[in-house]
Amino acid sequence: MYKLLRPTELATFVTKWTFEGSEDDVRDGFIHLSTEGQMSGTLEKHFSRDSNIFALDCSLLIGTAKLVWEPSRGGQLFPHLYRPLQMSDVRAIIPLPGKIWPVAI
Repeated sequence: MYKLLRPTELATFVTKWTFEGSEDDVRDGFIHLSTEGQMSGTLEKHFSRDSNIFALDCSLLIGTAKLVWEPSRGGQLFPHLYRPLQMSDVRAIIPLPGKIWPVAI
């Protein structure tokens, strides 16, 4: 599962080691995440005008209590995180398209 970030959002995240969310996240009250299969639709819908997008591999969150699978676009179940995203939740930062940058904690 992944969180997609713009460069400014990523800069804030790596500086603070926590991410309160994008404007959409804050408005909706949770951090929007996507599965690998949902990423292309999310990129097209929300990031089509952006370049240098980064995907945060948040698979470490699977099975945590604050992660809820809820219907969204087209009735698909999307993972929603009901707390700020922490650097310890991130397995890797992946520039799209690009090489995986492992997170060293």
